[in-house]
Amino acid sequence: LVLRAFTMEDLADFYEYCKDPDTGIHAGWKPHESIEESRDILHHFIEEREVWAICEKQSGKVIGSIGLHRDSKRRRNFNQCRMMGYVLSKAYWGQGLMTEAVNECVRIAFEELGLHRIEANVMPHNQASLGVLKKCGFCEEGLARKYLKINGVWEDHIHMVKLNEPQIG
Repeated sequence: LVLRAFTMEDLADFYEYCKDPDTGIHAGWKPHESIEESRDILHHFIEEREVWAICEKQSGKVIGSIGLHRDSKRRRNFNQCRMMGYVLSKAYWGQGLMTEAVNECVRIAFEELGLHRIEANVMPHNQASLGVLKKCGFCEEGLARKYLKINGVWEDHIHMVKLNEPQIG
């Protein structure tokens, strides 16, 4: 895989996986209903520079995204902590690709950005994503009950954390 900044030339690939009803639901968002909706979101990603395209190395095709988001609601020092979010095209699930992308994102967060802490929230039924985070050294910190309303239903989220310090045990 290659992680790189998004460009507007990625729009077709981005829309292709974002319109799939099974892709975004795990990340807490509805499928994109039009390429214009994808264009607006992609433009935001490019402006904010918090989200990278996940690309196949050989073809260059964009197959997902991963980001380190500022959590302004908690008024944190963004130089210390970010919230990780990611999504992968359904066609690429189960191949270990997201584990590779998360590990690279963690490396960037700790080595290049100098962060102290990365957090991720996952719905309990999304065992694949929980498995990815655990493989990458994240630990469960708690359960946020009825954390986010998705498609009219309040969903619990498991709060996962990775610290930039030696792992014990």
